[in-house]
Amino acid sequence: MVEMRKPIPVAEAVQLVMDHAQPIGTEMVSLEVAYGRVLAEPIIAKHDVPPFDRSPYDGFAIRSLDSAGAAGDNRISFSVVGEIGAGHVGEKPIGEKEAYRIMTGAQIPENADAVVMLEQTVETDGGFTLRKPFEAGENISYKGEDAKAGELLIETGSLIHPGTVALLATFGYAVVKVAKRPVAGILSTGTELLDVADELEPGKIRNSNGPMIRGQLKRMGIDYKSYGMAADDLDACTSIVEKAIEETDLLITTGGVSVGDYDYLPAIYERLGAKVLFNKVAMRPGSVTTVAVLGDKFLFGLSGNPSACFTGFELFTRPAILAMMGGTTPYMPHMTAKLGEDFTKPNPFTRFIRATWKLTSDGVIAVPAGFNKSNAVSSIARGNCLIVLPSGTRGYVEGAEVDILLVGSEQGVSEWTL
Repeated sequence: MVEMRKPIPVAEAVQLVMDHAQPIGTEMVSLEVAYGRVLAEPIIAKHDVPPFDRSPYDGFAIRSLDSAGAAGDNRISFSVVGEIGAGHVGEKPIGEKEAYRIMTGAQIPENADAVVMLEQTVETDGGFTLRKPFEAGENISYKGEDAKAGELLIETGSLIHPGTVALLATFGYAVVKVAKRPVAGILSTGTELLDVADELEPGKIRNSNGPMIRGQLKRMGIDYKSYGMAADDLDACTSIVEKAIEETDLLITTGGVSVGDYDYLPAIYERLGAKVLFNKVAMRPGSVTTVAVLGDKFLFGLSGNPSACFTGFELFTRPAILAMMGGTTPYMPHMTAKLGEDFTKPNPFTRFIRATWKLTSDGVIAVPAGFNKSNAVSSIARGNCLIVLPSGTRGYVEGAEVDILLVGSEQGVSEWTL
């Protein structure tokens, strides 16, 4: 008897997954390898930045009062008493109509309260003239204007990107506390599967899902163990799944989650005593996506169809992994766009269309990336976003406003809103 499954909304499925995602611990790593990790501690400014008043330009440090009355027909002369390079300080305070030649980043000398940029001066013997008055504080970067000692700069749960690395270096975080990364297991099921290097045979296809999932994990910086390809044999598949669960923090399987006679994952979940969170989602592609938990381990049963497999990973597996790492922005960012061509196919379920977006003079335009059935591969390669079409619609016409999810974005958002 074929099992009847009740589909649940995408948002409900996402929430069920995230409700079961638990951080797996923390560790200290050097700044050199911190990129891509998630902060497990807040970053606090250890000192002011800048740590002293400094010049943001190459030019001359002066007393602003000495420039009063300067004009095109009344150029005021200054004598240069020294030079201050970055990392050095002036030897003495400046006096009336005196100036230091100063370099970008150098400390402002005593008594100076303005910086004249080079292009605002005319050089003379031993000095320069200028034709405009300067106000106190003009062209000066003041101590602490970027960050004050003790200030909270970045909160726990933030992804470390190159800008974060720069900030950590600025404040001397040679080592930083981060969340541990989970190790994922990957298993592709199906007697029809061939290795990538194999020649095609009648009734067979090459395994594209395994390499694709590995790529999606690598994009996140997640280590994985590959358990290869398993034929449609219940006992053999069960043994592999048991071994993978022991060795990894989550297992991603592709194929075997439909309701056919050779789809064994539901039976394996039952054998293991895993709790199935859902086994059908009101979405296309990927309606048979199944997620279960066994203790603190996730079992992601993704479709064997490549587009459905890709979409299931991005919607459910990716945010769960980020939540396991303590991330506070685990979801794909989204924005609105205009549909670049008609999409007349009806949507009984929410549809996620592999697409490309670009910014034009008419705004953001999103166009389906080609063949868009669940077994499609070419559109995954071409796409850089997912167009989201809500359920209950009879199709969309060119120019309609749609939501798009940005695939592969380094930084995400904190809430699922679609």
